[in-house]
Amino acid sequence: MTDANTSFQALADQVERPIQRVFDEYGKPEIRWLTLGVLTSFLSRAANLVPPLLLGVTLNAVEGGPGAYTLPLVPDAWLPTTVPEQLTLSIALIAGAFVVAAVASWGRTVTLNLFAHRIEHFLRVDTYERMQALDMAFFDDKQTGEIMSVLNNDVNNLEVFFDNALESTIRLFVMVLGIAGVLFYLNWQLAIVTLVFVPLLAGFTYWFMTRVEPVYAAVRSSIGGMNTRLENNLSGIDLIKTTATERYEAQRVRTASKEYFDQIMTVIKLSGIYQPGMQFIGGMTFLATFAVGGYWLVVGPPPYASGVLRVGTFVTFVTLARELVAPVSESGRIVEWYENALASTRRIYALRDMPASIDDPDDPVSLGTVEGRVEYDSVSFSYDESEQVLSDVNFAVAPGETLALVGPTGAGKSTILKLLPRLYDVNDGSVRVDGVDVRDASLSELRGAIGYVGQETFLFDGSVAENLRYGAFDATEEEVVEAAKIAEAHEFIEDLPEGYDTRIGERGVKLSGGQRQRLSIARTALADAPILILDEATSAVDTETERRIQRGLERLTEDRTTLVIAHRLSTVTNADQILVLDDGRIEERGSHDELHETGGEYASLWAAQARAPVGSQDD
Repeated sequence: MTDANTSFQALADQVERPIQRVFDEYGKPEIRWLTLGVLTSFLSRAANLVPPLLLGVTLNAVEGGPGAYTLPLVPDAWLPTTVPEQLTLSIALIAGAFVVAAVASWGRTVTLNLFAHRIEHFLRVDTYERMQALDMAFFDDKQTGEIMSVLNNDVNNLEVFFDNALESTIRLFVMVLGIAGVLFYLNWQLAIVTLVFVPLLAGFTYWFMTRVEPVYAAVRSSIGGMNTRLENNLSGIDLIKTTATERYEAQRVRTASKEYFDQIMTVIKLSGIYQPGMQFIGGMTFLATFAVGGYWLVVGPPPYASGVLRVGTFVTFVTLARELVAPVSESGRIVEWYENALASTRRIYALRDMPASIDDPDDPVSLGTVEGRVEYDSVSFSYDESEQVLSDVNFAVAPGETLALVGPTGAGKSTILKLLPRLYDVNDGSVRVDGVDVRDASLSELRGAIGYVGQETFLFDGSVAENLRYGAFDATEEEVVEAAKIAEAHEFIEDLPEGYDTRIGERGVKLSGGQRQRLSIARTALADAPILILDEATSAVDTETERRIQRGLERLTEDRTTLVIAHRLSTVTNADQILVLDDGRIEERGSHDELHETGGEYASLWAAQARAPVGSQDD
């Protein structure tokens, strides 16, 4: 298990009253469905007790003659006096009970499923929205598979609990209390024999709960670890194949799967003790009822009892004792559902309770019409306390100007740009847009004013047009085509099988790296933001395509403030200002001509690239 998973599980263990929280937040608004579900479930189970009772009453009437036919809560004067009429009434009542049970069962299924699935739906959506609002530092630490496990498996487990376990719990209480009431009504002495094992069943259930709860927490965590491993391997299948590491990755999957196997086998072993134990105790309930009742019927009352036991009453006792075994034995599954849901709910709230260090201010300052002035004032930043990434960074970009950042890998160029849309927050200093500290503006307004093209292009599984319109959903077809032309993407899009309607597969796998990057540039062009961030936006295209994209980018950036990280220095020679970074500090600044004449680090980088052989990258 990874450290991230361990940390996440530690947070889950600290969550208090998780299922109560779910009910308070999501169950109470849906209480009407739960109420109808409880009532119809009660009615369905109660109706199922009527046939065994009527069977016994009818047999007593046949055996005992006049006066033997009695029904609970019904005056004897209302009942027929002849056996044929009594039999007819019993048949009619049993048929009615079956109809009521069927209709109530349908109502129970619909209402409890509505209750459970509505909770599942709203909980998943709210948890996703909360997760989406967390800052990038959270996603740096957490694995995608772990988060997917929470949003899918854990939320589904809660739905199963509110659906199956809730219905089974209602059934258990109705059957136990209903059967106990009927048995005490018929013969309280024999009822004690039938119900004497119920406390033993409760104690055995408590033993099982105390031992299985921590195991289920480990099961949920191991599922998250396994999902993370599988998600990573599927995403990196190209690397696995090209490095011939299939055996190594298969072993890592085997290890993660074995951890889950070991945990689930512990649950199965405990269940293997509990379930047969419950069935045995339930069987003893039936056996005790049959043995004592049979002795009473054949020989006479046992030493502690008195009175006469009729055949019909005995048949009802035996039948209901058998009915009692099933719901009591199923209490083991209820416990498993509960413990599984408890572990899952802790993980859900561990995610929901994650504090967001980057959020909207209580009283955000409006940016208004953004002109595009960007200022970095004494900015310092580190991803954690161990290493400083940026130190005392100062610069300003006037509206419509282009600022280029150059320097070796790891110098902090991308980090600087990620501070502007508040993907991270500065530790010291401030970043301002039009004089407003970005921490004082609303995130949606700030990010809506910034177009971002990163080094890694992400495309959704959909059509080309859908991906280009992402973030500018109301864009016209003409605007989409114009944006594609700016990014030099229109020509290859037209050559696709269905043009702009061509589906490009998950993450755009059906396109080359250069094509994906050009679509990303076109998407940003369509957003028409006043500030542009280009983080090595042409790193995946060949030299000729880059030249064409640069011509489009020049038109795109003409009236916009642009911050660009350049893979090739030749693409930023026209920048108004160039910053040379090294180890998180600005070492040089100026225009291309100024830096070239100075003969410093920039001049060395320029000379090195000028001497490099011309090559091309995959398009």
